Amino acid sequence: MYKRILVATDGSKLSQMAVDHALNLADLTGAEVVALKVIPRYPQTYFEGGVALAAEEIARIEKQWHDEAMTAVTAVKSAGQLLEVKVKPVTVKADLVAEAIIATAKRSKCDLIVMASHGRRGIKRLLMGSETQQVLTHSHVPVLVLR
Repeated sequence: MYKRILVATDGSKLSQMAVDHALNLADLTGAEVVALKVIPRYPQTYFEGGVALAAEEIARIEKQWHDEAMTAVTAVKSAGQLLEVKVKPVTVKADLVAEAIIATAKRSKCDLIVMASHGRRGIKRLLMGSETQQVLTHSHVPVLVLR
């Protein structure tokens, strides 16, 4: 049924549920898994009153984010090995998480995206938006959302 499943993780407990489902589904169907963590770009501010950090400090922060992302996707790979599921760990640096998820699914030729919904409601959803909603709206690949 599925040959390649993309699972988006941010390392949270809720996204771990998506990881578990993706790995179990891959085990049942014989699919491979692409474990994705999107790393934000460090915001550059040029507005008056903004605090400018030294290039070395920005590089240190970005390295920390990359290391944390690698830890998250490597953990998925380790969990996959226990089930004998092949997992490809991937990190992508992008400002728009939903677009990065969709582009990675397309580039990796995935036929399913598995992700968690953080279940924001009311004003938080209005202000922060929903990456899950964006993926659901714009993806041409089927999406399995876990709550």
